[in-house]
Amino acid sequence: MNPKSKPKYTRMAQLKTADDLRKYLSDIHVNLDFDDTLSPSTESPYNKPIHLKSGKTIGNRFCILPMEGWDGTEDGRPGEFTKRRWENFAISGAKLLWGCEAVAVCHEGRANPNQLYIHESNLDEFKGLYQLVIDKHTEKFGNTGDLLVGLQLTHSGRFCKPNDKKKFESKILYDHPVLNRKFGLAESHPLMTDEEIDELIGQFVKAAVLAQKAGFHFVDIKHCHGYLGHEFLSAFNREGKYGGSFANRTRFLRNIVEGIRKEAPGLEIGIRLSAFDWIPFKKGPDGTGEPENFPKDEYIYAFGGNCTGVSIDLTETKSFLTLAASLGVQLICITVGSPYYNPHLMRPAIFPPSDGYQPPEDPLVGVERMLNVTHDLKKSFPEMVIVGSGYSYLQDWLPNFGQYVLNHNMADSIGLGRMVLSYPTLPDDVLNGRPMERKLICRTFSDCTTAPRNGLISGCFPLDPVYKNLPEAEELKQIKSTI
Repeated sequence: MNPKSKPKYTRMAQLKTADDLRKYLSDIHVNLDFDDTLSPSTESPYNKPIHLKSGKTIGNRFCILPMEGWDGTEDGRPGEFTKRRWENFAISGAKLLWGCEAVAVCHEGRANPNQLYIHESNLDEFKGLYQLVIDKHTEKFGNTGDLLVGLQLTHSGRFCKPNDKKKFESKILYDHPVLNRKFGLAESHPLMTDEEIDELIGQFVKAAVLAQKAGFHFVDIKHCHGYLGHEFLSAFNREGKYGGSFANRTRFLRNIVEGIRKEAPGLEIGIRLSAFDWIPFKKGPDGTGEPENFPKDEYIYAFGGNCTGVSIDLTETKSFLTLAASLGVQLICITVGSPYYNPHLMRPAIFPPSDGYQPPEDPLVGVERMLNVTHDLKKSFPEMVIVGSGYSYLQDWLPNFGQYVLNHNMADSIGLGRMVLSYPTLPDDVLNGRPMERKLICRTFSDCTTAPRNGLISGCFPLDPVYKNLPEAEELKQIKSTI
């Protein structure tokens, strides 16, 4: 693509002062606010604890979001890079570790052949992984009584690649006219049967039992990013007990929660939820993202959206959170869309991944959208602990926006994803009033996504010296040079 055709957006690193930033936000008509200065650590909202109804306490308002590294073993055990990443999470300073990693509940549900997969024969490895977190956190901070560590349980659905990094072995709930075509599924591709789903529910429950045995305080029943749990929510035209009505489309969640309550009493449950979805995007003629072609006002496949495919309707999202609350679920982590087909929604960035497109909007528009949706849900569900996402693009200004969010009760916790791959101790620095280390700040180059999209391990190749000096770094450069 001709670089001259790329949309021109001002980079966050160029916005040096609060006045610069406010002017730019005004110029692009983004209604976001932030605190010009950070409060002293003794007065900072980041340092306020969160008290759960169960009696557990989360010591501060930073959360580490789950990320896949593509660096486990073929039988689902954590590898050395996995352990290093979890150790970084442990010493980050955050007191809520949301799953740390997406962990499959069965082999065929893995997103790649090196995704973590918990089962009886590798339980000791997960016990060791949990203990690594506890030991490293204790070593640095002394206290783990206010640390909450979870394990995200997942089945990758239509994005399963359990045996070959480049070959989908999709498990789908319904025929999606855009996604089936986009990812090369034949019209005759089989749908999961109700009996297979019943069996999978048992596998989720069994995985939760194992997570509890390993020591984890909670499990996340993943309902985001186009993976299977999320796909249930848009199975409007599926027949049988898992499709059609809202009650049927949430039966998967209800039955898993019921099973966990019975088999793993005392284990906390969380849900990472894509609060809304849009129609998949594609590269336009100039490389900029645009919605896939679809008959006007007929897109019926977006949970939290409407038939236009590019609008938000949180009616069912709020019904879902009402259901979650009735099931005793207090921990909710809000994200949106899917990185497989509209990455600009949940990972705002100027630089797209290799399978993406140039952003169709200033990334700050995407940040505004995510923060506003999270705020709306927090207002509607004040008793829930709502973790926000989408902050990494704010870069140098992340702590200022996060402080404003916390001070105005727009969310309970500031979730960090790709930012902590380059700058794992950002929470500790902010919590203790230290200035940010600018050389470590994630600039959202998307290498951590481009690498796994091309079969490599995921990590911060531009800024983390360990990844920068790997052979994979040179391979990644070669891949990017051909894009």
